Amino acid sequence: MPAHDLALLIDAARMAGRVATSFAGDTAQRWDKADNAGPVTAADLAVNDMLSATLRLARPNYAWLSEETEDSAARLSSNAVFILDPIDGTRSFIEGSRTWAHSLAIAHHGEITAAVVYLPLRDMLYTAAIGRGAHLNGEPLEIKNDIPLIGAQILSTKANMADSLWPNGVPEFERHHRPSLAYRLGLVGQAKFDGMLTLRPSWEWDIAAGALIVTEAGGTISDKTGAPLRFNNPEPLLNGIVAGGTQMHADTIAALNHSAN
Repeated sequence: MPAHDLALLIDAARMAGRVATSFAGDTAQRWDKADNAGPVTAADLAVNDMLSATLRLARPNYAWLSEETEDSAARLSSNAVFILDPIDGTRSFIEGSRTWAHSLAIAHHGEITAAVVYLPLRDMLYTAAIGRGAHLNGEPLEIKNDIPLIGAQILSTKANMADSLWPNGVPEFERHHRPSLAYRLGLVGQAKFDGMLTLRPSWEWDIAAGALIVTEAGGTISDKTGAPLRFNNPEPLLNGIVAGGTQMHADTIAALNHSAN
């Protein structure tokens, strides 16, 4: 089943790329969502509509969770659910950057089983199916698990460097940034960076696909307390994310949750 689902997601992601790139990011109609939830464009909605029509037709028994579709509690009674962000990094899309991505995943009983993160303007297709490894453009990915947090190359926003978040002080790692959470997780799976973290609540659709890419590349991912991730929650928010190699992950969880006493 994961292999068949992955093939479906790959085809859908490539179609999403064609739809999105048919829009000019900086001139596409855009507006701001309510409650300061960020911008959305006509491209986001066009990709969402295409994915909904394509994927739901192919898997009519799978439920649906997407950033650009009004949520429904009906998904909670389904054993399988699509979890998608039609365009992750909408601000980057608007700016004409190449770092936005399509993030597509399928969860069974709360566990991600197939995942794709696709950056059409970079021709980067990250894929993973449970028990079958993670790949970038068909080449296998493998995370380095012996890199400590101190001195590591970590993808993180500046907000995560606040002293108040680290009981014993902010660890000395090198911070880098990419706007798309899905892309950040792909880069960790690719071992271009040693880890990533975000300490604020994170939407499932931003994390689901990248989470499987990390674990299938041999890495570890959890919420900021070290608890395992589960998907298709009633409120589709995760309690922050820490992802990377085994040592980096353990060091980060310890630094976040251990007091000086």
